[in-house]
Amino acid sequence: MTSGPTTTNSVTGAPLANAAPVVTGLGIVAPTGIGVAAHWASVLAGKSGIGRIGRFDPSPYPVRYAGQVPGFDTAERVPSRLIVQTDHWTHLALAAGEAALADSGADLDAIGEYEMAVVTSSSSGGTEFGQKEMTALYQHDPGWVGAYQSIAWFYAATTGQLSIRHKMRGPCGVLACEQAGGLDGIAQARRLLRGGSRLVVTGGTDASLCPYGLTAQLTTGRLSTVPDPERAYLPFAAEASGHLPGEGGAILVLETAEAAAERGLGTGYGRILGHAAGFDPAPGSGRPRALRRTAAQALADAGLTPADIDVVFADASGVPADDRDEAETITALFGPRGVPVTAPKTLTGRLYGGGAPLDVATALLALREGVIPHTAHVQEPAPGLDIDLVTGTPRELPLRHALVLARGHGGFSSALVLGR
Repeated sequence: MTSGPTTTNSVTGAPLANAAPVVTGLGIVAPTGIGVAAHWASVLAGKSGIGRIGRFDPSPYPVRYAGQVPGFDTAERVPSRLIVQTDHWTHLALAAGEAALADSGADLDAIGEYEMAVVTSSSSGGTEFGQKEMTALYQHDPGWVGAYQSIAWFYAATTGQLSIRHKMRGPCGVLACEQAGGLDGIAQARRLLRGGSRLVVTGGTDASLCPYGLTAQLTTGRLSTVPDPERAYLPFAAEASGHLPGEGGAILVLETAEAAAERGLGTGYGRILGHAAGFDPAPGSGRPRALRRTAAQALADAGLTPADIDVVFADASGVPADDRDEAETITALFGPRGVPVTAPKTLTGRLYGGGAPLDVATALLALREGVIPHTAHVQEPAPGLDIDLVTGTPRELPLRHALVLARGHGGFSSALVLGR
């Protein structure tokens, strides 16, 4: 079931259903691999990218495992002048952005600079770069602090660097809503395309695997301290104890349906059909959390009913109270075991600003291939969580639409509906 106006291609006259923006390019830099093919193969094989933290010695910390991007050669993938000016999270985004634009096949020279924009999500910003400069300050004096500290740590640094590098001077921005921000950024890209932009680079990355960054994450009380990397992050399971952190994410290229049709791309990887965002009430207020309302509004925005959704990519916090709230949300919308649910992020850890964009990329690949990735390491949901969690092996099904859920620490919630 769909609703809304149908427009036509101005050149061919072919109908463009709902004129929903089309994802024409994907760039993935994740613990599961660099590139679409490597990531997808790892997800289907259940190959984990979680291991002992290697960017510093984690021995003094209660959390020693995380998802880390394998084999990322910064010198090979990032211009040398930008390496010294930016943090590792921006390095990852620059590489993913290059890959996404190449994958899209878009001729940027044929598009006006003010018709292209960048909207990314950010959570921690440049913590590793900031720690290095703060250490120089404390051990020496202000003269030891580099000039690039003023921009490299900033949560908008990735948006700015992508915009500058690719000469995209449209209405750029950044969403700082932790994990939920990745979906909110894609939704903002959709708004910009509706408002006259022709191409928007969106998505996000994160990389806060340094002592300062890990210490900040520990203060939330949501990280798992289980010493076994395969048992530490078990969302929806009876043994759930929180989650593990990770680095990386995905960058997507969105174009108008008309622009994609003119280049013969059809629906590309898929379409962005609907979105909604919400915020939880204050603890102790007695009011319900926002996820259920947010998911329902996203379906309404897409013109779909729960029966139209073939798979849910869950936020999968790993915190038991959050897992229960999300499972109850899914059951309330779709009925007991009414829709397959998956959380492939157990292979990567939670990537914060990069986590939801990576989920969107994985969901688009699932729609294209007709395969739902399984939730690795989890055998079955905890008692009382009446959801159809895909475990053990991937599940082949004809897929039309996916719902992606995301929440951010502090109360953010977001939901995005994708179409094949």
